[in-house]
Amino acid sequence: MSTPPPSAAEVPSDTDPAARLASYVDVWWAAVEDFLAVATPLTPEEWQRPTDLPGWTAHDVLAHLVHLESLTVGGAHPEVEIGEVAHVRNDMGRFTEQGVAALREADPAALVEELRSTTRGRYDELQAHPPTDPSVTAPGPFGLLGWDTETFLGNRPFDVWMHEQDLRRAVGRPGGLDGLPAAYCTQRLLRSVPFVVGKRVKPAPGTSVVVEVGALPPVGVLVGEDGRGRPVPVEELGTPTAALRTDLEAFCLASGGRGEPDLARWELTGDEELARRVIANLAVTP
Repeated sequence: MSTPPPSAAEVPSDTDPAARLASYVDVWWAAVEDFLAVATPLTPEEWQRPTDLPGWTAHDVLAHLVHLESLTVGGAHPEVEIGEVAHVRNDMGRFTEQGVAALREADPAALVEELRSTTRGRYDELQAHPPTDPSVTAPGPFGLLGWDTETFLGNRPFDVWMHEQDLRRAVGRPGGLDGLPAAYCTQRLLRSVPFVVGKRVKPAPGTSVVVEVGALPPVGVLVGEDGRGRPVPVEELGTPTAALRTDLEAFCLASGGRGEPDLARWELTGDEELARRVIANLAVTP
């Protein structure tokens, strides 16, 4: 599979809606293929290794993806009793945990094949009947969350790639950081930086922050008089109040809430205390 430059991972919002939706399908399918390439050769012992996600093994990550992809094609959600689970804090967490618990005893090789079959069928259907209207309600429980087709298709690559990375770290097989899914997902996370700076860190108006991740375009943020962080072209900021630079994996670990950020992987300039506060507040995934 060819690897496009990172800028190809973002499709401008003013492009043709059908082309934009098709681009989400393409990156989702690339993420699925990459996940399956990692998952297929794993041993029974490797499937039982813990991940960075509290309470979840590599097998649980696989079960989660099988559950969600099944729901996208009309599968039923398993209403199983999970009892009190420390890392389940809300209804969405309980829903997710039910899908994992229902498949916890399933043979991992069978789950890999189920994921392969389900995603292949959905991809073929999306190719035969491409979505064209971003505002159409998403299928099944995703629509009940209030998601439209654009939100749904845009989120699926993110879920698959983030869990591919969880799986890779659990079994000690690093990689998957230089392709289309990685660039797409990292740029989605980078779009949350203005919110993190303005709403979580809450520095004084006029504060500016630049975050640079690998070879991706840097993100500039300027805090307005209303306290909101707004994206601003980096060249307009001059010397920012704080600048942060790191590699793609370290940024995604911090933004994905996977453990404590490793500050040794971050280069900080300017107001380092402010920069550390930004890093500490980056986690935006549930």
